[in-house]
This record gives sequence, structure tokens and C-alpha cells, in this order.
Amino acid sequence: LPFLPEQYKYEVISSVRKQFEVVKRLLNRADVEKIYVCTDSGREGEYIYRLVRQEAGVSGKEERRVWIDSQTEEEIKRGIREAKILSDYDKLSDSAYLRAKEDYLMGINFSRLLSIKYSRILADFLNEKYCVISVGRVMTCVLGMVVRREKQIREFVKTPFYKVLAHAEAGGASFSLEWKVCEASKYLGFPKLYKDNGFLRREDAQQLQDALRSRADPGNGNCVTACVEKVSRQKETKRPPLLYNLAELQNDCSRFFKISPEQTLGIVQSLYEKKLVTYPRTDARVLSTPVAKEIVKNLSGLKKVHMPGFEAASFAEEILAGKWHQGIEKSRYTDDSKITDHYAIIPTGSGTGALPSLDRVSANVYETITRRFLAIFYPPAVYQKLSLVAKVELPQEAWRQEGAAAEQGPGRGYTEQFTASGKYLKEPGYLKVMEYSFLKKKEEKQTLPEEAGKLRKNGKLNFSDFSIKEGETTPPKRYTSGSMILAMENAGSLIEDEELREQIKGCGIGTSATRAGILEKLVKNKYLGLSKKTQVLTPTLRGEMVFDVVYVSIRSLLNPELTASWEKGLGQVQDGGISSQEYMDKLTDFIRRNTSKVIRENYSVPLQREFERAAKYYQ
Repeated sequence: LPFLPEQYKYEVISSVRKQFEVVKRLLNRADVEKIYVCTDSGREGEYIYRLVRQEAGVSGKEERRVWIDSQTEEEIKRGIREAKILSDYDKLSDSAYLRAKEDYLMGINFSRLLSIKYSRILADFLNEKYCVISVGRVMTCVLGMVVRREKQIREFVKTPFYKVLAHAEAGGASFSLEWKVCEASKYLGFPKLYKDNGFLRREDAQQLQDALRSRADPGNGNCVTACVEKVSRQKETKRPPLLYNLAELQNDCSRFFKISPEQTLGIVQSLYEKKLVTYPRTDARVLSTPVAKEIVKNLSGLKKVHMPGFEAASFAEEILAGKWHQGIEKSRYTDDSKITDHYAIIPTGSGTGALPSLDRVSANVYETITRRFLAIFYPPAVYQKLSLVAKVELPQEAWRQEGAAAEQGPGRGYTEQFTASGKYLKEPGYLKVMEYSFLKKKEEKQTLPEEAGKLRKNGKLNFSDFSIKEGETTPPKRYTSGSMILAMENAGSLIEDEELREQIKGCGIGTSATRAGILEKLVKNKYLGLSKKTQVLTPTLRGEMVFDVVYVSIRSLLNPELTASWEKGLGQVQDGGISSQEYMDKLTDFIRRNTSKVIRENYSVPLQREFERAAKYYQ
């Protein structure tokens, strides 16, 4: 080690040899002058054809690349009609070969290296004969994200807090307001505050409550009089969300149906093959301009869709009748600059005859995609946002002196502020499309009733009583299979470097086609556990031990920055910014440096201590 081949050799695997020979004969037939390449549009699709071509020994043929986004008849015909010569995609092919070499080199070198160095102490600790340490460019990064989150949860210390509530009534409706520190508050700058609306000690909240209660007026029904400082009514609009890419769909299906990303991909792939939806392995959430201009075809096809609990036909008819689809190519839902290989996942309007034969979950996934698509043609939802601020004047003598906050000067009074807010749907807009047949409708609980909007600035508001609401801080949530897919896609949020963050946006860690498989492999390797019921991901002891080994030896493998930098390089090769040789030079240098480092150092003793520390958290 390091193992750095001068030549990369391929062979056809035995399970597909028979089919390969059929394709090879066709490609090399003397009467075949032109070949149309119809593999998936994208880097990996390009790689597949180039491998077949390479192993079949194709030469002297005219080769044209068909680049399509769905399998409808008109899209296939357009792709053939506009097919470009294959050499136009050579740089894309170069980046594909480099991606394969990169994954191969990192896996074969670092898995062997760390297994030789540290697998014995893992095997002994786990009481196993052998224990291979499996490392991968993307897989190890994802493992790092899950283990780090678990350690954050483990080390989290709950902090109790106490909030003071005032209870009031307006227009016959009761509601509560929450105390919040303000410039004239006795507690401005008080060290034992929780944020700006609570206390870290119950006695401080009790002190404020007692001070407020002391101002109760027997002549006013024992109420405390507050002055309305501000009543604001604000119109708020909420636009339909962007369309689905695979990551967004996998996340929603994990939440809605408790299915894994791999299952979601399988279902949407089946819908694609039935010509019901467009190509699923996409990172884009928008339409391309040509597709947007022809979107009437998709909508017209949906006029045939009648499903239990979902009459897509009525929505499609309403859109077409109102001509709401016109101009969609100029909206936020169409943006060619945000599309690399494929546009968003949308219903084609074709293949609707297959709908009755779909199983329940597949039908629900189709409904999910179709509702999201139909929503973009509807107007925004309109809300009325109401907020209220009221203040109570308190003289110094209202407080007991023991344990009080620092005084602000003799004879000075204080003002304590209370706030409440509410949001009310006035015009549903696109939301009427989003009432899923498979979800129970949630009723929104309002903290501030609309009747409170009748209050006026400088008016009086009676507080009938005060109470203390107790709570505690919560640890970070564990990843679910769906939220992990989103975290992988949006790995930019974990990266501080602006340039790398922009590069990784929209492609993230792994690709839309591989992310689900990476999670599946981590579970299969017993590095992660996945609850089928909740889809929550947790590390296993084995997984945390592998994390610890990588952390002390090749720490950068655990960080999204590394994956982002390699992805950036592949993009530069594809765009012609750097050569394939430059990329390989940097890659082999990285492997050489880290191999030398691991060989030179030994962390067996501290790792043993880490294993013992981690083991107590696992049964």
C-alpha cells in the first residue's frame, strides 16, 4: 500500500455475459452504421455506455447521444431527432471514469490499510474472529454524520426553563400572552434568563409572578390592568413549494409512509417505467423551459386521473379552463440554470391506464408527486398574521427584595412586556390541492384569537391571572432515513467554505441515484441501525468503533468538505476547467500522504479506551 494501478482493467461479470454478447454483436454488425446511445442522461449513464463500447471494441461507427428526461413517445422522438455526436460528451465521460477510479482507490486502499492496522483490536473487542473495516468516500462521510449526531445527543444536558404567562380575554375569547424582557424591564441584563422570554430558575419566575399579582385591583375584578402597546395585522402569502427532486420525495415518503429511501426509489422507478412520471434520479426541483412551454400536455393527460380521495382531473380542468398554466416558463418553477441532467419529477399525464393496478403505497406516491405538480399553477395561500404587545407598569415596591434582580436606581419603576401572536388562513390558494387522501387533516391551534385584533393601541387589557409554564431544552433529533437523504443533498449547510458550499449545493454528498444505496450498505454492514417503524437511523457499536478508527487516522474522510472538494474537481473536469491528469495527480497524492500517515502512527491504546467508553451506551 498504497495500491495505485498504472492501468485500470475491466471485465464483464458472468451474470450479464450472455446479454452483453447480444449487445456486442448488434454494435459490431457490418450493416449497422449508426448507433444511438440511450443510456440514462447523466454522468453514470454516460459511463455505462462507454464501458460497453470499450469492452465490445466498437469502432468506425457514427455514434449519437440521445438525451431525454421522460419515456413518453414524443420525448423519445425528440431525443432521437436532436441527438448530438457522442464526442460532445467526452468530458462528461472523463469525469465518470475519474469518479469510478476515485471510489475504487479510496475504498481499496483505506479499507485494507485500516483493516490491517486496526481490525484486530475491533475483532477482539467485539469477540469476533475477523472484523473488516470498510471505508468509502461517501459512505464514511455519512457514517460520520450519524455518529456525530448521536454523540451530540449523548452529551446533551437538559436545561429547565420557566416562562411567565398572563391570561386575558378579548371579545369573549380567552388567550395567553408570554412575558418577554424589554428595555425597561427589571430583568434587562439579568444573568439567569433563558433566552429573552424565560428564566433558568423557578424562583425568579415566581418572583415576577408575585410582583405582577401584587398589582391586582379589587375594584377591577382582581385583574391587573395592562396597556396595549401594539396591535399589528399583517398579510402574509405562502407560495406553492418547488417541485420534487428525488431527495425531497424520499424525505416526504419517509415521513408520510415510513418507507426507506431505497423503497421510495424503487416505487418511483416503477412509476417511471409505467410512463406515469418523469425520470426519478434528479437533483433539480424546477422545469426546463422547453418542458414548461409544453406543460399543457401533462395537464391534459391528468384530466383522465380519477383516484379514490384524489380527483386530479378536477384540478387539471380548473387550471386549463383558467389558463393558469400560461407563463409558467417565466416563473420560479422554471430555471434552466438549476438543471444539470434532469428536471424535476412530475406526472407525465401518460400511462394512466396503469393506475388501477398500483398497490396502495405506489398510488400514494403518485398522488404525492401529482399534487405537488398541480399546486404550482395555483395562487399563493394568504394568511392574516396578528400580533399583540401589552405592558404592565410595576413600581419598585412590587418586588420582594430577597433574591431580586439588580436594582436600576432608587425610586425607579419598571415595565414588563407580554406578547402573543396568531396566524389565520384567509385564502387557501394552492393549499386546497395539498389535502392528501392518506393524511388526517390537522386543526391548527391558535394562541391568539382573531377577536384580539379588535383591541386598539393604548387601550386597556385586563390580565385575570398569571401562571408559570415549565419546560426544558431538547437534544438534537436523530436523522431519519429521509432527513439523512436531505442532509446528504444539502451538505452545504455543514460546510463553512463558501465556494465549496456553492459547489456542493444541488449535488451534495453522493448523487440522487446513489444516496439510498449508501444508506442500505451502511445498514447491511451493521454500521447503522434503521428502525422500520420510524425510519430513525442510529449507529451501532461497530459503526461507532469504525468512526473512532477513521477519526484518529484519516479524519477528513468523515467530513463533507472532502466529498465537496472531490465533487468540485469532477465538475471542473466535466466543464473543461482542469484536465483528468490534474485530478488524478491530486487524488493519488491524497492517498499517498494518508497511507504514509496511517503506517507511521499507532492509536491502538487510545482507541481501546474510546471503545470502552462507547460500549456502555450499547446493549
